[in-house]
Amino acid sequence: MSNHNLSRDEAATRSALITTHSYDVTLDVRDAADPEVAGYPSISTITFSAKPGSATFLDFISGGVQSVVLNGVPLDIGSAVDRDRIILDGLAAENEVTVTGTALYSRSGEGMHRFVDPADGQCYLYTQYEPADSRRVFANFEQPDLKAEFTFHVIAPADWEVASNGVEAVRTPATSDPGVARWDFATTKRMSTYITTVLAGPYYKATDHWGATLDDGTRLDVPLALFCRASLADSFDADELFRLTKGGLSFFNELFDYPYPWGKYDQAFVPEYNLGAMENPGLVTFTEKYVYASRATDAQYQARANTLMHEMAHMWFGDLVTMNWWDDLWLKESFADYMGTLGVDRATDWDTAWVNFASKRKAWAYLQDQLPTTHPIVADIPDLEAAKQNFDGITYAKGASVLKQLVAYVGFDAFIDGSRQYFRDHAFGNTSLQDLLKALSAASGRDLATWARQWLQTSGISTISAEIVEDGGTLGAVTLQQDAIDPITGHQELRPHRMRLGLYDADTTGALVRSESIDVDVVGPSTLVAELNGKRRPALLLVNDDDLSYAKVRLDPVSEHTVRTSLDRIQDPMARALCWTALWDSARDGVTSAARYVAAVEQFAPAESGIGVLLNVLANATGAIERFVPAATRADVRKEFLAVAANQLQAAAAGSDQQLAWARTLADVSRHGDSELSLIRGILEGSTVIGGLAVDAELRWSLWQALSAHGQATQAELDRELEADKTASGREGHALASAARPDASVKAAAWDSAVNTTGLSNEILSATIAGFATAPADMLKPYVEPYFECLERVWAERSIEIAGRIVRGLFPAAQDLADGMRPTSHPVMLRTDEWMQNHKGAPRALRRIIIEQRSHLLRALTAQASEG
Repeated sequence: MSNHNLSRDEAATRSALITTHSYDVTLDVRDAADPEVAGYPSISTITFSAKPGSATFLDFISGGVQSVVLNGVPLDIGSAVDRDRIILDGLAAENEVTVTGTALYSRSGEGMHRFVDPADGQCYLYTQYEPADSRRVFANFEQPDLKAEFTFHVIAPADWEVASNGVEAVRTPATSDPGVARWDFATTKRMSTYITTVLAGPYYKATDHWGATLDDGTRLDVPLALFCRASLADSFDADELFRLTKGGLSFFNELFDYPYPWGKYDQAFVPEYNLGAMENPGLVTFTEKYVYASRATDAQYQARANTLMHEMAHMWFGDLVTMNWWDDLWLKESFADYMGTLGVDRATDWDTAWVNFASKRKAWAYLQDQLPTTHPIVADIPDLEAAKQNFDGITYAKGASVLKQLVAYVGFDAFIDGSRQYFRDHAFGNTSLQDLLKALSAASGRDLATWARQWLQTSGISTISAEIVEDGGTLGAVTLQQDAIDPITGHQELRPHRMRLGLYDADTTGALVRSESIDVDVVGPSTLVAELNGKRRPALLLVNDDDLSYAKVRLDPVSEHTVRTSLDRIQDPMARALCWTALWDSARDGVTSAARYVAAVEQFAPAESGIGVLLNVLANATGAIERFVPAATRADVRKEFLAVAANQLQAAAAGSDQQLAWARTLADVSRHGDSELSLIRGILEGSTVIGGLAVDAELRWSLWQALSAHGQATQAELDRELEADKTASGREGHALASAARPDASVKAAAWDSAVNTTGLSNEILSATIAGFATAPADMLKPYVEPYFECLERVWAERSIEIAGRIVRGLFPAAQDLADGMRPTSHPVMLRTDEWMQNHKGAPRALRRIIIEQRSHLLRALTAQASEG
């Protein structure tokens, strides 16, 4: 059994005993390109203070430890190494320990990930650590509050690009092998282990620089670099990325009034990345899915800019000032999510950043916050497995939404003044909630303790609706009703909301425009809005206009009628997005039918000009059809929706983002319905030409996947397509399409490769699982019992990243409710409940995934029952 799972108590004990000073780390990856070489030499020398005579341990998940030397004395490996920990006993006041071992290359995206490019056979390396995988690369004290200075040395092929957090100081050719060189990097400032990083491989590199004159007259000069795989260089829009980077650095340096502290600013776009990006100081890593080799929409480019700004904000929130422990993960992620959107809004040309935040990011938070596993923004994180699970919609998007509400509550200037003081007080240190509240309270003049308890330390979501009494078209009493129960405690948690009410009516052209807005403070279960008394009844009264607060909104009957008949006439993009969200929340909650939501999408999506909102509502409609609409009517609802998608594909402006959105939707929905497969085959073969539609690699694979799911694509056809697209994304598309074929032997092979073998890398594993799951429930029924039987074995044998993908992706979620059956009596629900009852001792993180998947299934079955 491993001892990977460091607890909060163990971390607190260790930080009370020691203070870390420095790391000197040497990694020898010269043989990485040889697939037979599983690992590489790793040498880590650490200096630290300790309580004399005390004992502690280092973390190192490795392929073996060759030596441990503590204060000049070699330790006995047999007694010092306890699985993934190295015991250090009899410490002095000042200590130096050197650990020499073999670290292992990864295919899971954890630690040192090794990727071989199928396009040209080149080998690429990068590291990814959050929350605690630097211990897979070098021995260290793996917890965020034990900061230190780091000096990295990397031995690698001489013709590679190699980078780390610090600038390259010296590069020395190896005397024994001219094909090998050693890179020595400058020592960093104090940082946490999880944000150290190394990049190595034949990467394409572009360079630039950014500078600013500081208030004291000194010049801040920051070298910039961008990296991507060589085979993607032709698709790499480095000039645009540099433009965004410079705009963001200028914006955040001025906003935070604290000069960028990390010397250089590199950004690398890397393959098979588990995250959107990671905020390593001086070398931010991103998923290479942001390098658009196929046609991308404006919303995708804006989302990439948002991620870029999010990671840049982390240079201050998270890197300069870091949480003590993962309980306060929100101190970096919530702020970065808020600041990322703010950066796009204020430092780029896009003017829909907050609209897309309301439509997509916030929807993620609403979904997560309605699960049984919801948690406060300031969470209880007892160990590293729990930390891994909490990189979720609560910590990111709900936290950012609550910060937006805080800005409305205390004012933007006070919020920024408090943040600036927070950086000055805690630079290169660690903090908790109280440290931030102290700074914000001082800046705003408000005691934020009560606000923090209500918003940050409770869970769940409020639902706010307007109850309206009117007389002859005139408003009488208008009351805002707040319903909020903390699902963890069961207590009513009525938060204070600073909200805006928008009154919308038709103008002379028939467009629905805001005629007036009123700011209100919603307090308690019922708030009377006296300012509306006597005003003319608007066609639409929009609660939470401008999306200032975090709450679900129920439309009053008149407003709902207006939205369902005239949504396309609402001129303001934010108001329109909020109305789309209200319709979706109503359908998800079973208040109105999923089929009605799909009908609204069919009616109004063709006129939706906001591509980010359009992509979101089309995805919602797809999910509603396949999960929420009852089986008896699903085929008809799907066929009608596919007909709309096909019509809009041909009616949309040639080459427009809207055209591409409808094409993707046609492909996605056609995995489950066959009414438009002849059109899809025609597009692929070129016999049907849609003017302006770029049928490039990404779209082609989506169309092939639709055909394959219905047995209308042979394996030979898929293999020929792969032969023409020897890229990483092509390999993933091929894996999904191949596993989607509706053949029992295909499904058995896909299951076996995902569950019983370890040969699949993280992204190919996910593609294989997605293809396997693309099938009618009856075809997958034989795998329900094997799924529950393999759970604990998979969790024990695989890394948490890979195990999580398997457990989440293979859950038998595609289920329908039989006539007369209660949702909780569905056989999969009963089997899930049985497993939970019989496996109370299973790891918390595993149980959390199962609980969440059960909740998603229950919601779907309940929605089907409400329409049945």
